[in-house]
Amino acid sequence: MCRLIGAVSRHRAPVADLLGDDLDPFIRLACEHKDGWGLAFRQEDGTIGILRGIDRADDSDRLQHALKHQLTDMAVLHIRMASPNLAVTVNNTHPFGDARAAFAHNGEIRPVAALEKLIDPDLLATAAGTTDSERYYLAVRERMNRGVTPGDAITLTAQAITQSSDLVVSLNAMMLTPTGLYAYAQHDPHSEVIGRRGPAYFGLSYRQEEDLVVVASEGWPQPAGRWAALPDGEVAEFPALHP
Repeated sequence: MCRLIGAVSRHRAPVADLLGDDLDPFIRLACEHKDGWGLAFRQEDGTIGILRGIDRADDSDRLQHALKHQLTDMAVLHIRMASPNLAVTVNNTHPFGDARAAFAHNGEIRPVAALEKLIDPDLLATAAGTTDSERYYLAVRERMNRGVTPGDAITLTAQAITQSSDLVVSLNAMMLTPTGLYAYAQHDPHSEVIGRRGPAYFGLSYRQEEDLVVVASEGWPQPAGRWAALPDGEVAEFPALHP
């Protein structure tokens, strides 16, 4: 299970400035979510850049440098708690994607074979790692390759996974594209993981200001007057604010 945070700003600035006061408490969650980190951001030319590491986010000089010096107007940061039996490798580290999109997931889907049936074999062959999360992304990517909009691609993929998989703990995800940030919240309230972690563990919330939107997992104080919950089973789209 993992933690996610994303931001969309009207102004380009270091990622740390976009996330502001939420960054430090988010990074401190790496004391438990210690199996790597990944950062996606829109670059000046409009493409998506991705950095990943397998060290702890709160002890990574490379991540700290990127947070302080990478200028952007949109970003997603993921810190990983690896699911059982999934290796801690760069290829298994979120976000997955390329210059067109970056995708990060918080949850667990079984069996992986059910996911693979949703992906064209040629696209599935591009998978670099062994995670359910990467295959979730590739199923979304396949629909996007056919011209489906990112938001609809996530929704349709989530529906297909729910219908075809034996276990869907959570399909919470964030996807960053050159045109915006997409956030999707869906989890099984009866999952044994919910029992272990508490009912709010898979909540996704957002706070919105005139020139900034921040979307994030639960895990640190998010006052109700400042944060609002994302509806379950719906894609929330936060379009780019910067030209």
